[in-house]
Amino acid sequence: MQVIKDKSIINDEWSLIRNIENSDPIPDGDVILPFLFWEANREKLINSKDKHAIWVDGSIETESIANDLKYFIIIALDFPTFKDGRSYSHARLLRERYKYEGELRAIGDVLQDQLFFMKRCGIDSFKVRDDKNIEEALKSFKDFSVRYQAAADDDATISSQRKFK
Repeated sequence: MQVIKDKSIINDEWSLIRNIENSDPIPDGDVILPFLFWEANREKLINSKDKHAIWVDGSIETESIANDLKYFIIIALDFPTFKDGRSYSHARLLRERYKYEGELRAIGDVLQDQLFFMKRCGIDSFKVRDDKNIEEALKSFKDFSVRYQAAADDDATISSQRKFK
């Protein structure tokens, strides 16, 4: 699988598991598990000493995962449809309030015209929808040359670049 990470296309070994019962055995390998599976199997997963990654959707409160952030190498934020923006809020809260420094990955209905804004919210990797061209999507980071307001990505705003006399 390919993802965009840090504005480059990379091969990624992580597998996203969408459907798994809470009583199922813990899958082998680098897997991104649903938060509800993590919650049901938390102690077993922590004791396994493996790297962990979870995915959350807009129905999960960000505060629910706040105490376990140190265990997650990746938190994938699900965008089930183009018009569902709840995961933008997750990204901002995770970066700004909870100081999460791991990888935030956008998954689901991720389209080229969203990437610039997702990055501004603190998302740093993107699994573009399979029916879209990932090389074309990569170009979207150059869509805007200035930023008018501060955001989670800490890019300089236009007002901070002005020289006042």
